[in-house]
Amino acid sequence: MSKASEFMKEEGEEMKSSMAVSINKISFWKWGIASIIFRLTLIYFFPNNLTQLASRPELSTPLTSLRRLSEGYWLKNNASISPYAGSMYHGSPLLLSLLGPLTLPRNGIPGHILCSLLFVVADFAAALLLKATGQTLQSAYGRSLKSLGFDEDVKTLGVYSSGDIAALVFLWNPLTIITCLGSSTSPVENFLVILSIYGACKRLIPLAAIGWVLATHISLYPAVLIIPLSLLIGYGPDAPSKKLFLLKRSSKAAESSVGTGSKHSNPDVTASHFSWRPVLMFLLWTSAWSFYVLVLCVISVRQDGGIKEMFKRTYGFILTVEDLSPNIGVFWYFFAEVFEFFRNFFLLVIHINIIFMILPLAIRLKHRPCFLAFVYVAICSMLKTYPSVADSALCLGLLGLFINQLAEMHFSFVLFCGFVGVNLLSPVMHNLWIWRGTGNANFYFATAIAYAALQIILVVDSTSAMLNCDRKLKKLCTAS
Repeated sequence: MSKASEFMKEEGEEMKSSMAVSINKISFWKWGIASIIFRLTLIYFFPNNLTQLASRPELSTPLTSLRRLSEGYWLKNNASISPYAGSMYHGSPLLLSLLGPLTLPRNGIPGHILCSLLFVVADFAAALLLKATGQTLQSAYGRSLKSLGFDEDVKTLGVYSSGDIAALVFLWNPLTIITCLGSSTSPVENFLVILSIYGACKRLIPLAAIGWVLATHISLYPAVLIIPLSLLIGYGPDAPSKKLFLLKRSSKAAESSVGTGSKHSNPDVTASHFSWRPVLMFLLWTSAWSFYVLVLCVISVRQDGGIKEMFKRTYGFILTVEDLSPNIGVFWYFFAEVFEFFRNFFLLVIHINIIFMILPLAIRLKHRPCFLAFVYVAICSMLKTYPSVADSALCLGLLGLFINQLAEMHFSFVLFCGFVGVNLLSPVMHNLWIWRGTGNANFYFATAIAYAALQIILVVDSTSAMLNCDRKLKKLCTAS
């Protein structure tokens, strides 16, 4: 009877777990489809409000504005002038060729509506990639914990599906929704970043390479992701530190030598080793895709000043901060006030800050390359010259992938209230300054400083929580 009862108990637990998994799948698709319907409803019933969102500096930047892209497409095709003439368009010529035709009205449908429909598809595809990435990370992390002997922790990992949570947070985030509807090309960039991370987690090397190359080509800042992507391909998905496996192996060897006189370690306790071959393949694929994209750009701009003019108007525009129109970043105000003599010096200091953070973080978090990619994205969204709320939407979506490891963040409530307050106060302060004339630039700049401070707290608190998670695993290893 005891064996029969134990068997029935195990069968009941398996049925409960399978039912929970099926319920999670149904709820994800239900909420995912609801997010698409919600976006389409806003597009259909509020088309005039979408044009007003396009003028918001929190949504559209000189690099992501759909209005500027439409202007560049008109200059290229109707006026036979280079799209980089003047100071309107500073984006990719390939993006211009792809989205430019959609900015023209078709069958009575305005161009920005057609682009918004494309961005809805891009958001949903990015959410599906986040879901698949979270499943890969969770299963790989569960296997690592099981190999260390933490069976109970593996069971608790199934309670919260990090992939579903990350995808739904990304889809239902108000910042993602208004970015999708606000005539900004940022959803395309976010999709490409997520595509590269997904390809690296699955070790689909050509897919990861094309995602990284196109994201870097459009925005430049995703170039720093080549380090976490290489670590993902070389080490595999996030896992506990290699020291834990060595510690567990030594403890098992000591137990076996004391009990049986044998000095062989447990073969199940293994750590992942870095594999250079797939990384070299990734670098070869990135070189091939980069050459292909460069050839397409040369063909596209051969009559518009050549490739040198394109680099000057795109990457040069990003690095030199030529446009000082207000945005949610801090550099437009800083360079508006700084003396021209010190401008180049501060440009160098600002851009080198990102480079200085890359190596130390890579050394400390090399066993968690996907989390390292999130940290890099958050740092770039904080220090990029033309930020928008789409960067925060991407960060929060990637943050959902680590919901189980970051459950003990200390300032999560403060961050939630802070992001809500800043995103509500920013348009109010901009209206008081620009339209009503009852405020000044300091009103709007104060919200930008608060926004940057919240991003700093997010990076520090999440990294601290992840390192604390590693320390707890180490304590459990030593205790067992």
